[in-house]
Amino acid sequence: MIEIYHNPRCRKSREGLQFIKDRTDDFKVIEYLKTPLEKAQLKELLGKLDATPHEMIRTQEAVYKAEFKGKEFTDDEWIEIMVNNPKLINRPIVVKGNKAVWGVPAEALSALF
Repeated sequence: MIEIYHNPRCRKSREGLQFIKDRTDDFKVIEYLKTPLEKAQLKELLGKLDATPHEMIRTQEAVYKAEFKGKEFTDDEWIEIMVNNPKLINRPIVVKGNKAVWGVPAEALSALF
């Protein structure tokens, strides 16, 4: 089964979801703004993405620019920041088994099919 960490208000996240819908019915949508992720979940996603917490941050968000831009944080601090500010999580994240990819552009999801 494929899981997509999705924000329905995000155009790129909607494109990623459509890409998945066009290829399979075996998927689960996780609206992470409605059901925020816990630290352990974020760490697991980062491992599957083979990424650092800072790579997961959406630096164009107003909250990032107002509160975090130009400041140094440890990986654990970035994870805590994302737990408390899920809007900062780069999306969509699509997981299949032990592998995950960011779905921007949507064609990047081909790696999971």
